[in-house]
Amino acid sequence: MIEMIVVLVVLGLMLGLVIGRGPMRSPALDARVAARELTQALRLARSRAITLDRPVSLLLDRMAHDVRIDGARSLALPRDVGVFAATPAGEVISDRVINIRFSSDGSSSGARIALGGQSFRRVLVVDWLTGRVRIDDPR
Repeated sequence: MIEMIVVLVVLGLMLGLVIGRGPMRSPALDARVAARELTQALRLARSRAITLDRPVSLLLDRMAHDVRIDGARSLALPRDVGVFAATPAGEVISDRVINIRFSSDGSSSGARIALGGQSFRRVLVVDWLTGRVRIDDPR
């Protein structure tokens, strides 16, 4: 009986340590997850443009970490992941919002989006000719 009480006390202490520390988060993992989710949103916008046979825009608000496809909110990126984007000059709406436009033939305005920070980073590339989206490993 005493052994069982000791085991329960030890388990309770371990549980208290885990709960007290809070969720274990990795900035690199957050950047990787954000890159995958943004890649899916970009691919959705491209497929929607092809399916609907009309241009579709994806707006990326770098400061609010907000992604909208044709004005409808589709994704909120984690706040602790930095967002840096390069697109053609005509597609920059403001210093914080960029537009990535997909045409009905699948092509796009093109973009290069970096998610993360100094020590970890994921780079998304939207090919202007084909509109295909890929994640480049920056190493």
